[in-house]
Amino acid sequence: MSDMKRIKLGSQGLEVSAIGLGCMGMSYAYGPAKPEQEMIELIHHAVNSGVTHLDTSDVYGPHTNEVLIGNALKGVAREKVEVATKFGLRFGEGYGELQIHGEPEYVRACCEASLKRLGVDYIDLYYAHRIDPKVPIEITVCFSFYLSECVSF
Repeated sequence: MSDMKRIKLGSQGLEVSAIGLGCMGMSYAYGPAKPEQEMIELIHHAVNSGVTHLDTSDVYGPHTNEVLIGNALKGVAREKVEVATKFGLRFGEGYGELQIHGEPEYVRACCEASLKRLGVDYIDLYYAHRIDPKVPIEITVCFSFYLSECVSF
């Protein structure tokens, strides 16, 4: 058991470890992807040490980081971790070109795909990677709020 401090996020009761594990660099950016088994072992070590807030995004890889987290979660009791993932960025046609999307249909499709890649029935913290200036934030946020009623698609 760990003495890791836990903190509340927001007002809906979500509690996470005070230290989170940003997983982007495990399979995307900062050089080549790291060996999957080593990263799974690292995630297990973090969770066993009390670091239970795992952060990823559908754009990391793209998609490969969520798959990695999903593979690591196969060896962890789901209720022991808080999974955070993001939506809203998509690679464009040109090298390094990112597009921002906050349309409700895009958010829903991203959420469904993230649930499958992560191999989970729910995502603890699901949020926009960037705010889409073409879509009123109230539309993106309101729709995202209702996703919580649809935890399994």
